[in-house]
Amino acid sequence: MSILITGGRIITATDDYVGDIFIEDDRITAIGTALPMTADRTIDARGKLVFPGGIDVHTHLDMPFGGSTSADDFETGTIAAAFGGTTSIVDFAIQYRGQTLHHAWETWMKKAEGTAAIDYGFHMIMTELNDQVELEMDALVRQGVTSFKLFMAYPGVFMLDDASIFKAMLRTGKNGGTICMHAENGGVIDVLVQRALAEGKTAPKYHALTRPARAEGEATHRAIALAEMADVPVYIVHLSSAEALEMVTEARDRGLPAFAETCPQYLFLSYDNYEEPGFEGAKYVMSPPLRQRETQNRLWRGLAGNDLQAIATDHCPFCMKEKHLGDGDFSKIPNGAPGIETRMSLVYDGGVRTGKISLNRFVELTSTSPAKIFGLFPRKGTIAPGSDADLVIFDPEKKMTLRAKTLHMNVDYNPYEGREVTGVTETVLSRGRIIIEGGTFVGRAGAGSFITRSERK
Repeated sequence: MSILITGGRIITATDDYVGDIFIEDDRITAIGTALPMTADRTIDARGKLVFPGGIDVHTHLDMPFGGSTSADDFETGTIAAAFGGTTSIVDFAIQYRGQTLHHAWETWMKKAEGTAAIDYGFHMIMTELNDQVELEMDALVRQGVTSFKLFMAYPGVFMLDDASIFKAMLRTGKNGGTICMHAENGGVIDVLVQRALAEGKTAPKYHALTRPARAEGEATHRAIALAEMADVPVYIVHLSSAEALEMVTEARDRGLPAFAETCPQYLFLSYDNYEEPGFEGAKYVMSPPLRQRETQNRLWRGLAGNDLQAIATDHCPFCMKEKHLGDGDFSKIPNGAPGIETRMSLVYDGGVRTGKISLNRFVELTSTSPAKIFGLFPRKGTIAPGSDADLVIFDPEKKMTLRAKTLHMNVDYNPYEGREVTGVTETVLSRGRIIIEGGTFVGRAGAGSFITRSERK
């Protein structure tokens, strides 16, 4: 099938012009003004923005955690992503202790195959490292799983010691993979948690109060130092604090290949949300936690100045029934919140419309830069001949009120409930197929494909 998109304002990380895009099957084949092609379908995009489909490189779909499972599986989560203008995700397969990396990969592939509505890839969460696992790392990179997530938090569950982290980094120096790091000092946090519980401090807000910003800053510094000694890049996930940002900024100023993402929750929510009455603060229990409101401006400056390179979501939703597992003990509240559907509109409304970032930077942060860091570019993350026809037609003036009951994520609350945003996804194409049109999902569950990603050059 061929599609001609006419008269839209085409935005990439570097370009901004009015033009036409011609699509044949799953690829963009021509871009110009007043293209003479005849297509099976023509879409009039006058007055609209056209940009590459969003890439969310931090999602947790169908993920077991703390006695429950995240509320969105690969069908509901990817459909919700599509409604929000995201056309590719990179989720996390988990190697539990005693398992091989390949067992983890195959388990998560089975979750996604036949259900995902958009394209998907995987990072590999590693919870133990030995000689056999190192060989598996090499094999996975050759198979297109080119990034590995390590934890400095969650002792006894996910946390690796510094020696194992360093060995994994050394291995990526040989195989071309990339280390993603959850940077919080898990040992210190565990002591603070146990002390708070012993003192009867059990409310949701103590999740934040026992995970101080300095614990994130220290771990970020340590992760970068280990990567510097191993002479490899490192990517800090879900950076939330000014203290952690300072560490990344200092490293980049020294020319080190340190990269980091932040998430909308850290740009638009704050510690104040934990003080909501009753058990409402549990909605915002995530790790790292929300920080003081003044941190938001620091993060926006980091995004504008390229000290932060991506905006992902860490989408990991749990319904309030599951959150109530932590009644009387904040440490048992499942960590995570929904966000896969609202990312693009929130960042456009709160970033572009307020002048904090440009339109080009918006596309770079939500699509192009993640594609480059994680081996998807130029197949994805841009609008160019030969690239996948992953495209969003976006109405920059349309308003929408964010409400759980009208969004499509499979969760019974929304962290931004009642917030009005200006800038809404209108039409979405995934590899040349229209999947969102007129506020309706017209794609197909299972149409998404596994994306093999290239190794670091």
